[in-house]
Amino acid sequence: MRRSGLYLGGLYVEYAGEYNHSVEWREKPVGKTGKNIAVFLLAAVLAVVSVNSAAGRVRKIRATAEEAPETAVAGVSKESFTLIPQREQEPVPTIPISVFDKAPGDIVIVLDPGHGGMDEGCAREGVEEKELNLRIVYQIQRKLLEKGYQVRLTRSADTELALEDRAKTANEAGADLCISIHQNASDERAAEGIEIWYSGQNQADESKRLSEIIRKYAVQATGAASRELIENEELHVIRECTMPSCLIETGFLSNPAERTRLASPAYQEQLAEGIAAGIEAYLNPKTMYLTFDDGPSEENTAHVLDILKARNIKATFFLVGENVEKHPEMAKRIAQEGHTIGIHCYSHDYKALYQSAESYLADFEKAREAVKAATGIEVKLFRFPGGSINNHNKGVYQQIAQEMEGRGYIYYDWNASLEDAVSNPKAETLIKNAVSSTLGRKKIILLAHDVVEETGDCLEELLDQFPEYQMEPLSEEVDPIQF
Repeated sequence: MRRSGLYLGGLYVEYAGEYNHSVEWREKPVGKTGKNIAVFLLAAVLAVVSVNSAAGRVRKIRATAEEAPETAVAGVSKESFTLIPQREQEPVPTIPISVFDKAPGDIVIVLDPGHGGMDEGCAREGVEEKELNLRIVYQIQRKLLEKGYQVRLTRSADTELALEDRAKTANEAGADLCISIHQNASDERAAEGIEIWYSGQNQADESKRLSEIIRKYAVQATGAASRELIENEELHVIRECTMPSCLIETGFLSNPAERTRLASPAYQEQLAEGIAAGIEAYLNPKTMYLTFDDGPSEENTAHVLDILKARNIKATFFLVGENVEKHPEMAKRIAQEGHTIGIHCYSHDYKALYQSAESYLADFEKAREAVKAATGIEVKLFRFPGGSINNHNKGVYQQIAQEMEGRGYIYYDWNASLEDAVSNPKAETLIKNAVSSTLGRKKIILLAHDVVEETGDCLEELLDQFPEYQMEPLSEEVDPIQF
């Protein structure tokens, strides 16, 4: 049985505290109407205030860095860390601002180096957890300061600190995030890797997403083994934080090889780089528009919808008219559960469909009527079967696009794909296709097919690959990606 360095037994029992509770594409702008002028003006005012506030804090950071005392940890210089003074009292805004709408200089991140003083944490062969925690935190802090964020430390030297004071520091600072750094230990000497814990007490969904993103980036930066995410309510330091928070076990001191790496300044730098990059990715989320073509089908679409509902994800379904007429209740369910509906075609017969612009328009109108009859929705979004430019429509696609846009419709292609419209698709291949085709872009329209059984079977694992992306449905306000 593994004994973790997570305060669940032995030296760590007091740490828990009492439980208190391949195609080129372009992004084409389209005109947007109905803008709210008042919201625009408010955003402009907040932006000016944010810039002035950020500039003042940058000056404060530089002054504090010059005055920072020498650290008590051997081998760590004054330049390795910065103590940030308490912020001056500022007026509380009448409208709460999401952390995702803040400038970096207005974002406060609290870093908590676990243990300290008489509480050394787990230690093996002269390597003490408390010292490693502080060294890694100094490196993370430096990288976050360079990105313009405000950073506070719960401790800056080898001092003991009560659990209540750690969470209190984050709460009273009005922190936007709190990250606690630790080392792990186990009776199994082979145990290794990065493990992250979060609480479901406060900000559970965001704490989990923060944990997922940091784990992904930290593993990529270090090559360490990726261990599980654990939801736990026994850890006071994250349970009592009111903001998204997590506790990172960066490795096992009980594993000789991993202990050697953790004690290395070069590896500590890699860890810090990965963790800081994960925090940055969390604070600057990318957007993925998950789209499904060719449905609905009775069983496979239902499976996809069940997964999306459980995860509270809204997607976009480009429907085939014939299938809507076969499964009208499934089309109605797609609409009732808040997903966006677009037209794909009525019949997926490329030869008949692309015979002329007129044949395409007739097919589209038939599909539009089928969708309206089943759902009551007047659809404005559509997707060309095979994409807007393909071997079947080379002679007519420009005429079709011009006519459709003239009628007020918007078409969407994609810039990433599962490539699941093949015979005998394999889950691992579909996931690999999706991950490799995103290329880390900030905006992704991902193509999938809800009529493919394997797509539904791998959907949960697929979604787990993209914690840094917010999943959104397409709408008329989203600038289309077009081939």
